[in-house]
Amino acid sequence: MNGARASRAIRIRSSRQIFGMPLYDIALGPDFNTNQPRGVARGFFAVGDVAIGVFAAGGVAIGGVTVGGVTIGLAGLGGLSLCLAAVGGLAVGVVAYGGLAIGGLAVGGLAIGIKAIGGTIYSLLS
Repeated sequence: MNGARASRAIRIRSSRQIFGMPLYDIALGPDFNTNQPRGVARGFFAVGDVAIGVFAAGGVAIGGVTVGGVTIGLAGLGGLSLCLAAVGGLAVGVVAYGGLAIGGLAVGGLAIGIKAIGGTIYSLLS
């Protein structure tokens, strides 16, 4: 058996719906039956390689409250967080907290913002 095909994919989706989307959707790993190279989960609660939902967790997480490698949304925690309230290694947002924080209120090792607090700061309102 080919080593790449030995990988197991997980696909679990709720039949219950909230505002037309599944209550939860879990999609991890490649699905060779549908030729998907990675799992894309879409639901109120979404967990996947790529997760899109009100609450999303995954390698790439997009939505309201997000956790993952790359997060995009209202509030996020991730390696790269692009959110209104962002926490991460690189955090960009209205409020940003991270190693490199860029935003209105930026707190971090290197903070760049209208109000900046941290190790090295660049405040736009000097």
